[in-house]
Amino acid sequence: MSIQSEISPEEWAVRKDLAAAYQLAFLHRMTDHIYTHISARVPGDEAHFLINAYGLTFDEITPESLVKVDLEGRIILDETRLGINPAGYVIHSAIHGVRHDAACVMHTHTAAGVAVSAQERGLLMLSQHAMRFHERLSYHDYEGVALDLDEQKRLIADLGSTNAMILRNHGLLVCGADVADAFDAMYYLERACQIQVHALAGGMKIIEPSAAVAEKVARQFDKSDRPSRAKQWPAMLRMLERNKPRLGA
Repeated sequence: MSIQSEISPEEWAVRKDLAAAYQLAFLHRMTDHIYTHISARVPGDEAHFLINAYGLTFDEITPESLVKVDLEGRIILDETRLGINPAGYVIHSAIHGVRHDAACVMHTHTAAGVAVSAQERGLLMLSQHAMRFHERLSYHDYEGVALDLDEQKRLIADLGSTNAMILRNHGLLVCGADVADAFDAMYYLERACQIQVHALAGGMKIIEPSAAVAEKVARQFDKSDRPSRAKQWPAMLRMLERNKPRLGA
């Protein structure tokens, strides 16, 4: 039975977008079976956020199956009765607890993302995709599987005010003002990592544009009135419709 009648229209809208982000991550091969997470704050409620049920693959996730949890890890609503991944709670609750501008947080373990996270220089400004993150990217050193609550303070300190982070030897993490914003950032950060891995594997000398050029590109992407901001998410949703995702009513 749908939970739509039990929650606010605003929460239902976020659940639909968040489920769509999981489906998009599946279609773009940004998944790690039942692991990694995308979370979104419940509108009008700073203390609660939505995250995937522990045991569902990303293509199985629907608006109804998302678990509502508070910042202390207590389950508020879980139609699946599967609970949540403890590592997902540690990472996402830490960020939602202090970054009130981050309505959505996305974390991945892709091959390209982990590969770049293991490279000493991190993300190189080799592509337009990478340059949008120039001086807007942070790093967090690996401490093991994210199960230690004490790591939260170091994670949020390293993230600071940035909206994109490379978790060393682990993967990628982005924050967004909404689900569409976060998915957009993760898609291009992932593409930047893929391009870097391919460029370095080619064996030829690479070309790195100047810091001035990289900053120019980053500022171009920073523009709030950039037309693609409003156009890309609806296009992604249409793609999901064509692929007949399970997004609920």
